[in-house]
Amino acid sequence: MPGIRRNRRGERLGNDWEVGRRVVKSVYELYRERGFIEQITDEPLIRDLLARESVTCYIGFDPTAASLHIGSLVPIMALAHLQRHGHRAIALVGGGTALIGDPSGKTEMRQILTRDQIDHNASCLQRQLSRYLDFGEGKAMLLNNADWLTRLNYIEFLRDIGRHFSVNKMLTAESYRMRLEKGLNFIEFNYMLLQAYDFLNLFQQYGCIMQMGGNDQWGNMVAGIDLIRRVTGKTAYSMTFPLITTSQGNKMGKTEKGTVWLDANLTSPYEYYQYWVNTDDADLARFLALFTFLPIGEVATVEGMNDSRLNMAKTVLAFEATKITHGEEAAAAAWKASVQAFGSKPVDEELFPTSTIPRSTQLLDSAAIP
Repeated sequence: MPGIRRNRRGERLGNDWEVGRRVVKSVYELYRERGFIEQITDEPLIRDLLARESVTCYIGFDPTAASLHIGSLVPIMALAHLQRHGHRAIALVGGGTALIGDPSGKTEMRQILTRDQIDHNASCLQRQLSRYLDFGEGKAMLLNNADWLTRLNYIEFLRDIGRHFSVNKMLTAESYRMRLEKGLNFIEFNYMLLQAYDFLNLFQQYGCIMQMGGNDQWGNMVAGIDLIRRVTGKTAYSMTFPLITTSQGNKMGKTEKGTVWLDANLTSPYEYYQYWVNTDDADLARFLALFTFLPIGEVATVEGMNDSRLNMAKTVLAFEATKITHGEEAAAAAWKASVQAFGSKPVDEELFPTSTIPRSTQLLDSAAIP
């Protein structure tokens, strides 16, 4: 019979466990219960595929800066979960597509960067993504689409790839429609073709059957699926994530001081920790589900917490999120600095027993941490 897991208080944490062994959920089920999925193609097929066999999926990252920011964490965490469930993740750095700029979600054309700027940014992102994914042999892959896009022959590309695209259909994509009033230049108009070609190339070269990313990429993803079908006669899939905003309607990762970066030289681990510890009560459970690896059953207990325990849970969120991005040592240092600067209410040792905030005999007078 299925068993019920409980914390030390006897509070129910969920029924994902059986007597003597853990029931392993598929990554699709994890995505669904943690709030990762916004849109999906052929949902029953994807659900079955992710449950039955190892598949290869990719997400693209735009190298328009030398660091990713908190707004990129949803796709990063999605790839990390994918890898933890035995699937192969491809992190694709858009060194080629960044040369023209992605119009998706933008009301104005992006600033054009030089090849040297983009190459520098791409190398920085490659190192950064290595903190979240294991790129060891046979595991996750880190690729740069400049390796194939910059070698394309324009005439051949138009003949072999461009002929599969309908201009009328492209103009129905939201990313293009929102730009038509102010003007959409021809460079940006090509972006959908290039992203679709990325998907085709990864499908053919690496057996990548699914593209994932932000919901503003839906039109480009569907274009890639259609191109794969037309060229190979085979089926591919896509999944988008919600574009995260706070309960106040603010864009994720934006503060009065500016963007919250994942690079410690741009946003220190202490500042990063403070961003999370100041999470609004209404966002806490959602952020714990999306931005930590804590079991979802434990995250669900936040819904019934009062003010004092909510503050404790925010400390857990801040520590776990900082640990994932900057390492446990930096997270512990940020926590200690926060306690020294602001003081802290004790964190109940029975709250989130899987959290790893360390004991500190020097700070036990101000905070009792399990």
